[in-house]
Amino acid sequence: MAEPVLPSTARTLLARTARVQRDGRAPSLVAGVVRDGGLAWSAGRGDVAEPHTDVQYRLGSISKTVTAVAVMRLRDEGRLGLDDPLEEHVPGTPLGDRTVGQLLSHLAGATSESPGGWWERVPGGSLEELRLTGDDVVLGAARRFHYSNLGFGLLGELVARHRGVPWTDVVRDEVLAPLGMTRTDPRPTGRAAQGSAVHPWADVVLPEPEHDAGVMAAAGQLWATLADLGRFGSFLLGDTGDVLSPATLEEMAVPAGVDSSAPGWSAYGLGLQVLRVDGQVLVGHGGSMPGFLAGVFVDRSEQAGAVLLANTTSGLDPLLPGLLADLRAAEPRVVEAWTPSPPPVPLDVLGVWFWGPAPHVLRAQAGGLLHLGPLPGRGGRASRFAPREDGTWVGLDGYYAGETLRIAPDHLDLATFVFTRTPYDPEAPVPGGVDERGWA
Repeated sequence: MAEPVLPSTARTLLARTARVQRDGRAPSLVAGVVRDGGLAWSAGRGDVAEPHTDVQYRLGSISKTVTAVAVMRLRDEGRLGLDDPLEEHVPGTPLGDRTVGQLLSHLAGATSESPGGWWERVPGGSLEELRLTGDDVVLGAARRFHYSNLGFGLLGELVARHRGVPWTDVVRDEVLAPLGMTRTDPRPTGRAAQGSAVHPWADVVLPEPEHDAGVMAAAGQLWATLADLGRFGSFLLGDTGDVLSPATLEEMAVPAGVDSSAPGWSAYGLGLQVLRVDGQVLVGHGGSMPGFLAGVFVDRSEQAGAVLLANTTSGLDPLLPGLLADLRAAEPRVVEAWTPSPPPVPLDVLGVWFWGPAPHVLRAQAGGLLHLGPLPGRGGRASRFAPREDGTWVGLDGYYAGETLRIAPDHLDLATFVFTRTPYDPEAPVPGGVDERGWA
């Protein structure tokens, strides 16, 4: 059970939530903050029955993250690879040469929507009934990010074919039930909000339709309560249970195709949105369907998250980054105490190394990692490295992600670059050699 926020913090969070609901004219809105494994605060505004944490709203595209978790479970079992072409798993589509990983990260070039009627407002059918053609491929593979609901419909089909049961059964049995999300369903059950559109010029509402989206369900059909969405927020903070390994969740949150060192950016990993807002990196997903808006985003550095559900088609200002900023300002996380730990390499390996004339520092980090980067105040490339069984090190992030670091007594060998103990050390194997006349 999460420890509740302080009364003063609760007042601040409620004030922000109330203003967003009023100014956005949402018929009802429920929101909460997550830490320590559950909801630490929540509130319902507008026409919502109590307990507000047990009213279902449509999740929209948060369903995509649930689908992605099911796909990654298949990958971890060895049943597929992220570089596999779709044709190996779902033959006969015009996107057969695009990979599973490209579909997960919206880099496959698939059209944004499925062919036929507006899939979010009309009943759906099978993949065969979509009758996909070459017109449903609008960009080359890996050319640019292009959000695709169709792509996740295909991933839902992939999951169903591998497991031999419908997508709905797979995500229920493998993701939702193990996480305790017992009030998350493909269609509304029990107490559920009515989807609504709010007139732009008058305070009147119009009911929005709800239906079975067929093969497109994997892109946006799930419904959930605030309590269940809060549990999913805890999952994104690392409380993965037996559903997924923390390492795989970390892999899903790596931005694709975006320089994450830039001051502000928005990216997509493997079924997860990754945003930098006011210097903080947020991981999660937003959702929208006719009649509903939803969101779950977590700040892993603060080990806190925020969740939102509302029954309106459009019009809400961003709430979740604000709730996280309020919580961070009022109750900042108290980090664990530093304690000494043995370095993963001998001490004499650490310290200053030179890439040409540029000084860099090799440091030991917690968890048995190494960090190589420029001296403070100097620009340059930096990455963390994890050990391999063969004695080499692999880059985890930054410019050298995936590259191999080899440590020799007199030099470091990294992606063809040689780092030496002195600038262009003539005793080290510097590519191109060192002029025998030396420095002058």
